[in-house]
Amino acid sequence: MGLKSLFEQDATRRQALVSGHVVPENSRCVQCGICAFNCPIGIDVRRYAWLGKHIVDSHCLTCGECIKRCPRGVLRFEHTKLFAREEK
Repeated sequence: MGLKSLFEQDATRRQALVSGHVVPENSRCVQCGICAFNCPIGIDVRRYAWLGKHIVDSHCLTCGECIKRCPRGVLRFEHTKLFAREEK
């Protein structure tokens, strides 16, 4: 693993955090609450998963703790076009 590949991985991770949000797959969620328990901001991720809504809370750090801790792999990052610049 070279230094260049290390920076490329970091750049793609940073891009995912900046341009994405957490999306639940509510049909697989068993409401264990581990995602909400591990959220450093205290967002009720479990409720978003129950409702099947994207987590678009303005306080969300997109740190990925809820995604990492979910035992069933219900949560994932999804890219958005929220901050995309429009072509003129």
